[in-house]
Amino acid sequence: MANPWAGEVEVVLGAERRVAKLTLGALAELETGLGEVSLMDLVRRFETGAFSSRDVLALIVAGLRGGGWEGRAEDLRTVEIGGGPVGAARIAAELLARAFTVPGQGGS
Repeated sequence: MANPWAGEVEVVLGAERRVAKLTLGALAELETGLGEVSLMDLVRRFETGAFSSRDVLALIVAGLRGGGWEGRAEDLRTVEIGGGPVGAARIAAELLARAFTVPGQGGS
């Protein structure tokens, strides 16, 4: 089970439950994968609803890797993420919020 106080979010991949977390290493990997887009640009896109499916996938992969998963984005192409595309977007937004919110001071 995910611990929101530790920045964790539960992700269901097919029938398997995993914990995702944006650790510093996962955030660095995410920045590298985003190229010219900064993390603050990514946060703004989620705040305004202007995010892409690529953004959602990049966040979920980074979070899963921060939670110990050793897969790649390609490994998720045929896996159903719990809640479908809407659930995946919710998970990505929660990962961002929990990574940049002090527990007990707002956010999710």
